[in-house]
Amino acid sequence: MPWGPFPSGGAYCAGNIVLDVLIRPVESLPPWGATALVDSIAQHMGGNGANTAYALGKLDTPVKLAGCVGQDPFGEYVLARLRGVKVDVSQVRVLPGVQTATTAGLVNARGERLFYHVLGASNTVEPEQISFAPSVIGGLSYFHFGSIFNLPRMRSGAAGVLERARQAGLVTSLDTMWDTAGRWMEDIAPLCPLLDCLFLNQDEARMLAGSAEPAQVARCFTSRGVRMVVLKMAGQGCAICGAGEPMRVPAFSVPVVDTTGAGDCFCGGFLAALSRGWAAPEAARFACAVAAHSIQHIGGAEGLAGFQQTLAWMERKH
Repeated sequence: MPWGPFPSGGAYCAGNIVLDVLIRPVESLPPWGATALVDSIAQHMGGNGANTAYALGKLDTPVKLAGCVGQDPFGEYVLARLRGVKVDVSQVRVLPGVQTATTAGLVNARGERLFYHVLGASNTVEPEQISFAPSVIGGLSYFHFGSIFNLPRMRSGAAGVLERARQAGLVTSLDTMWDTAGRWMEDIAPLCPLLDCLFLNQDEARMLAGSAEPAQVARCFTSRGVRMVVLKMAGQGCAICGAGEPMRVPAFSVPVVDTTGAGDCFCGGFLAALSRGWAAPEAARFACAVAAHSIQHIGGAEGLAGFQQTLAWMERKH
């Protein structure tokens, strides 16, 4: 079982970069023509690539992000947030005449969410954009796909990107996210032999593996070549799965305000811990702490703390 050791060094992320407009709380939709009052409507940085990269930067880990935004106020806002935590955005393309990917999110009082999404600039991200030239990946040890499902042009070329990442000596990982096209395993299966780590949540596991039971999820993906599977299980924590029996790691008990982006922040926390030479079980515990910070605030990355502050919080929670 590949619990470690893992290399030191930062992470190179690719994924969508989104402006989230989150509305809370929404328990039901009013009829057309009506007006309903809510507690808050606010904009936040979002997207699996942006959230994961932001989490890594906030956790004092060297990180570079590849993706696309529009040349518009939404893109400027998101890039400013990323630069604020020292994310290297030199591989992010800013495209005139294209809208930055945007999500309107409805969040209920339990923190559950429903998204309406415009792909915008995410629809332009192509495999050729992801460079693994020495000048790009210097000092980096990990390549993480935030998702391919929200990057339509990446679906057919993702295997080639992962092959190039492996050839460059990077540890590879992918977070599945929800597949709005319904292709699921058709697009993920070819990537499995090229993945050192696959992240997915229970809903995605049911669609991909036909089960959210950790052992069955592990068998589904390790038989296809994935070295390590990390199943995100919300309030139950997570399970790290390999060739042997899955190892469960409990969640931290905290009040839930908004689960938007928590899974992305979990991935960032996991990679931040691995990059410091931690073994996978300890990285999973740390990732659960990062996700716990996320879900206590509206907006995926708003509640995150630095690496040492997160460690101190974990010690206080014991």
